[in-house]
Amino acid sequence: MPGSMWLIPVLPFAASAVLLFFGRRLGAVLGPLVGAAATGTSFVLSLLGLLALRGGAPAYHAQIRWAEVGDLSIRMGFMFDKLEAAVVTMVTFASFFIQLYAMGYMRGDAKYNRFFTIVSLFTAGMLTTVMADNLLLFTLGWEIMGFASFSLIGHWFEKIENAWAAFKAFVTTRIGDLGLMAAMFLLAAQAGTLQFDGIFEAVEGAAGAWWVTLAALFLFWAAVGKSAQLPLHVWLPDAMAGPTPVSALIHAATMVAAGVFLVARNYALFEASGTALDVVAWVGGVTLLFAAVVAVLQEDIKKVLAYSTMSQLGYMMMALGVGGYAAGVFHVVTHGYFKALLFLGAGSVIHALHHEQNMHRMGGLFRRMPVTAVTFIIGMLALAGIPPFAGYYSKDEILLAAYEANSALFWIGSVGALLTAFYMTRAVVLTFFGRPRDKHVFEHAHESPAVMTVPLLALAVPSLLYGLLAPQLLGQPVHQWLAFGGHAAHHEPSSFVMAVATGVAVAGILLGAVVFGVVPAASRKAVISALRPLYTVIKNKFYFDELYQAVFVRGTRALAGVAGVVDRYVIDGLVNGAAALTVFIGSQTRRLTNGFAQAYMLVLVGGVVLGIIVFQAIGG
Repeated sequence: MPGSMWLIPVLPFAASAVLLFFGRRLGAVLGPLVGAAATGTSFVLSLLGLLALRGGAPAYHAQIRWAEVGDLSIRMGFMFDKLEAAVVTMVTFASFFIQLYAMGYMRGDAKYNRFFTIVSLFTAGMLTTVMADNLLLFTLGWEIMGFASFSLIGHWFEKIENAWAAFKAFVTTRIGDLGLMAAMFLLAAQAGTLQFDGIFEAVEGAAGAWWVTLAALFLFWAAVGKSAQLPLHVWLPDAMAGPTPVSALIHAATMVAAGVFLVARNYALFEASGTALDVVAWVGGVTLLFAAVVAVLQEDIKKVLAYSTMSQLGYMMMALGVGGYAAGVFHVVTHGYFKALLFLGAGSVIHALHHEQNMHRMGGLFRRMPVTAVTFIIGMLALAGIPPFAGYYSKDEILLAAYEANSALFWIGSVGALLTAFYMTRAVVLTFFGRPRDKHVFEHAHESPAVMTVPLLALAVPSLLYGLLAPQLLGQPVHQWLAFGGHAAHHEPSSFVMAVATGVAVAGILLGAVVFGVVPAASRKAVISALRPLYTVIKNKFYFDELYQAVFVRGTRALAGVAGVVDRYVIDGLVNGAAALTVFIGSQTRRLTNGFAQAYMLVLVGGVVLGIIVFQAIGG
């Protein structure tokens, strides 16, 4: 194992610092190349580390003593075992090509240098999160990602809706982050350590204890915010306001997967609870189905992918919840490749159409953008779970794990797979096939430059082949590679599950092709009219935003108004009343200080007499 694995997160940090201080001097080409070179070097190091682990080398672990707080010893360090190897190689590979792609997509942007500075910082935060050997360093990387994502989502903050989208993402994920802080304090108190290995040792003899379940639920609450699970999902669709490379980086390959990784990294804690795993499974199952339903009616090509991301994250959570540890982590990796490809493909379309994102104004773009179209279709087939594309292998394992654990969740996952294939076929047909629905938009369409199409081709390779080649790359089956303390049980193949998984995917594609490629638009409109109430509810995303606006936003404002009244008339009234009373007493007693000795003697005698009366009354 190379001894320089700590450089994997440090190099993007260094690149961010260089770009911050010298980015303008380096220029529009050399500057971004600094960030890309740092990420590319991190990828090479991670690949070397993976190959070393494949050859039997021990896991990498380097740490330093950071602080002593009472009986709590806090150490900071990085680790690189088989879980990290699988995730880090994907993150660095995708991030490298996303940064190259962004050089073409963001060319001419007024905040060009700022964008690449924060992208490198974000990549460093994600790698720190994945490689941290303790919960405190994990939280540091987690919060760096939160800050960077806020800045990148609001990159074009001149438009008020973009600024609000960034603010919404920041506030919603911070609500989830309260769970991470609570878990950290609880584990420090009960386990006596923040080191992951120390926490796992502490829970071995405490299975089912109240604090184990509570800590696991706190961690999952943080994961719900970061990975956009119900009910903290509302930030993700609005986050599409950021530049498309940001969507590919944050909302496909990296940040949104961090919540799933948090559960996977602490899987021993969740398994010791038991109850927490049930919560994870059902929240994931409900989220995957909800997001898939909403994605069916989205018109913005990026929002289709946003809800798709939410749905796939639900699959990952469901897999972890039903005991499919290896399946869930495997889907994190495959999804990172093909969803980054899909977002970059969507960005290529948007770039060619001068920032048009409505699919109903597209059509026929295959002729103008063949490279983008072919690579986008590869990503779509991987997402739909068609063999031999990457998504087939990981999604099949998820459905198999659900089938063995909970039949209801298995059928929820199967319906979600059907809807996934349907809405992605809809996106492909509306965007690339049929007649152009807006001739002005079509006439300006053109294939993107090589700096954007080469990353598409690069990401298409693992989207197509990773599922097939992963056992050869890892030197063993994926479920063996991802074994984590015995938590990656192998699920025996089932011909029934394979038939259902493939059947629903093919059925969804055929249904989508017929409905949007053959059925006339007038007929589709007639169906919508007949189902208007249901259509309206789905189109408005089940009114979650309106509900939160009414309950939390307006409710908070109402409470603030009540608090203002109480503060003004009760709190301030008591303070001002006490001050007025003091002033009154002072004004009255001031009259006694008139300079006449007779008056002072009279007060003295009066005081003595009053004192005698009081003491007599008390004594009597």
